Amino acid sequence: MKSKIFILASIGFILSVVFANASPIFSGSTLLALDKLSIVLPEEGEEPSESNNVTLSGYISDQSNGEVLIGATVRIKELGLGTATNAYGYYSLVVEKGNYTFEYSYIGYRSKSLALDIQASQKRNIQLFDASEELSEVIVTGEKKNSNVESVKMSTVKLPIKMVKKLPSFMGEVDILKSVQMLPGIQNGGEGSSGLYVRGGGPDENLLILDEAPVYNASHLMGFFSVFNSDAIKDIQVYKGGIPAQYGGKASSVIDIRMKDGNNKEWHMNGGVGTLSSRFTTEGPIIKDKWSVIFSGRLMYGPLLGRAMQLEELQDVNLYFYDLNGKTNIVLTDKNKLFASVYTGKDVFSFDEAIYMNWGNTTATMRWNHIFGDRLFSNTSFIYSKYNYSLGVPGSGADQFDWSSKIRDLNFKEDITWFLNSKNKISMGFNTILHHFEPGKIDVNDNSFFNDLILTYYNALDNEFYISNEQNIGSRLILQYGLRLSVFQQIGEGKVRYYQNPDSISSKDTAIRVEDFKTGKFIGSPYINLQPRLSAKFTLDEASSLKASYTRMVQNLHLISNTNSPTPLDIWLPSNKYLKPLIVDQIAVGYFRNFMNDAFETSLETYYKNMHNVVDYVDGAELFLNESLETQLLEGSGYSYGLEFLVKKQQGKFTGWTSYTLARTMRQIPGINAGKAYPSSYDRTHDISIILNYEINKNWNVSANWLFSTGSPTTYPVAKYPDQVNPNTSNIVDKGNTVYVYSDRNSYRIPNYHRMDMSVTFNPKKNEFRKLKNTFNLSVYNVYNRRNAYSITYRQNEGNPNISEALRLSIIGSIIPAFTWNFTF
Repeated sequence: MKSKIFILASIGFILSVVFANASPIFSGSTLLALDKLSIVLPEEGEEPSESNNVTLSGYISDQSNGEVLIGATVRIKELGLGTATNAYGYYSLVVEKGNYTFEYSYIGYRSKSLALDIQASQKRNIQLFDASEELSEVIVTGEKKNSNVESVKMSTVKLPIKMVKKLPSFMGEVDILKSVQMLPGIQNGGEGSSGLYVRGGGPDENLLILDEAPVYNASHLMGFFSVFNSDAIKDIQVYKGGIPAQYGGKASSVIDIRMKDGNNKEWHMNGGVGTLSSRFTTEGPIIKDKWSVIFSGRLMYGPLLGRAMQLEELQDVNLYFYDLNGKTNIVLTDKNKLFASVYTGKDVFSFDEAIYMNWGNTTATMRWNHIFGDRLFSNTSFIYSKYNYSLGVPGSGADQFDWSSKIRDLNFKEDITWFLNSKNKISMGFNTILHHFEPGKIDVNDNSFFNDLILTYYNALDNEFYISNEQNIGSRLILQYGLRLSVFQQIGEGKVRYYQNPDSISSKDTAIRVEDFKTGKFIGSPYINLQPRLSAKFTLDEASSLKASYTRMVQNLHLISNTNSPTPLDIWLPSNKYLKPLIVDQIAVGYFRNFMNDAFETSLETYYKNMHNVVDYVDGAELFLNESLETQLLEGSGYSYGLEFLVKKQQGKFTGWTSYTLARTMRQIPGINAGKAYPSSYDRTHDISIILNYEINKNWNVSANWLFSTGSPTTYPVAKYPDQVNPNTSNIVDKGNTVYVYSDRNSYRIPNYHRMDMSVTFNPKKNEFRKLKNTFNLSVYNVYNRRNAYSITYRQNEGNPNISEALRLSIIGSIIPAFTWNFTF
């Protein structure tokens, strides 16, 4: 309780400092501008309505390959004002006519300054040089060094893909989500899991989008790798709080991943060959500077390698995965661009003739960018996403069956950015999503002792609308405020089960009536929710600032699983008559400070989250092929709070970061733990990450990381009785002739987790084939051979049934080296 009071007191104090000098959020001029939006738009080539104002706009891109730079900054030196490029590299600045110096910059690139006498609106497409391609005598200033202090964004991290590729990796395979897990406030779901716990939220509460298409299961090889091939990725943005109004649908975080557009200058190929997998990417122009394409593929062949090495354990196992990415980028005119991107990936597993399992994702996105005048940017998207899996026993025996399940989305989306003036940038848009769920279907042959079964299909229509404004108020205060409206409606084809006591369904209840709904018919009432968003930044001086944010997120898609991390066999369901939307309110406050001429970036953030309609499960819940899942669900509330500290260095030969998170996550659900609050399965009290990278010289680079986290909460059996004894407790599970009594929910923890990884990269000198660049990477995972516990279970001692013994399950219990050859030409 004292911790909660401390957090709330600190939030209140810092908020009072931040907003002490703030103007009203909606000024009269802003409301007037919003009112005019629907009727006054600048025509092609038309000057802005303010006779003395002009616009400078354009795209910022990489000089070497034409890739647009997301979040590159444009600053007017004389005015101290600026903006950043959007997700498509576009910027627009409105200023009074006159002479100005415009500074263009982006992290890892050489800055560029232009002195311009602007008397009329004009376009300037800017190309920046990659710092790694520059000569040694060039002084590289990169992105404005205190952008972390000046930006209104908080609880947000941008991960440069070049930095990700330098980190130690498991089996030589660079993984984006594993890198994200090393950030403050983000924990992993355990060894071999790609699940993310963000500020106390579950693994299903993270919006993972690839070129705007949602990815429902991002894991390969049961969680050891993610589906994101680093060779095909350009940009990664992670939002833990202060989430802009343009994002919605999930309750805890947004991980926005953008694929490369393809080199529009010249053709290149790159890839890598490792002990576990290989990659290959080719990209280049169809029409130089106008039309580019990129194709990228990855294949994991671990069991094939094991067979070649005659490893007996892998002789009967068939296990592999693949990823395929493709994208094309066409510049139709100066004001029109067309993008089309696709992804498909699949895991295949089988053990001899005993069992098989397949799962995979498919996404496709078609986008059209159009610029109205100089200040209005629109993006129209058509998005398709599907996740499906299958499981079964092949053959014609009595145990044969084929089980399949899937979720599919069709999405139309419109986003508009209006660069109103130098102090206001308005974003607005809507999207309509048609969700289709098939929780489970079983097909069997005539000899099988199983029966054919089709679980109830679910369909839902999800309509979302948003509007927001980023407003500069004076020279110190920036506000970003907005509102998002979600209207979620379950529709037919589908079924609804009715119970005798619908407000208090128990696991023993059976439906008294089932109603069928035809295709397109509305089922029940829609869930309508407003989601306000507010972020503020107050500059203290050039090296420090205070930031605060409030975010409400609503989630209408639910992962039904009683495991702590996603598995291929999890079930997704929409909000319905018995499953309400998850609603999360988060408030956060942070202090941001740079040291030693901006060489070191530091931040200290505190947050509090209140959660409504949290779902947990009855003891011994049966989720597998259960037509009446609502009888296994319990609903209540939750809260989490924490403190996050980050120190980061991105300049010089020695780079890296250190993060520490102190957090608590609790649940309070009637029917569990006698209604008392208990730790969530995602509760981690302490979490530490230390990431170091040292460039010895141009040829040698060394990296290392050390990770620590408090053990996961768990529930253990504390007593057992013969079945004729009826113990006076509700925490019982009947197993045959024995009744087991369990502890309070999550009242124990497995041992703490810690691990060190290291890698060495060798970049040989250029040879006679000057276009061929080689790098050789040796990585060692789990350097000091730690056997981290994935779970602890108990069993009877074979020699003495009256004695129980604990069994530790470790997914990885040894040192794992890997070697990878990477090439580019």
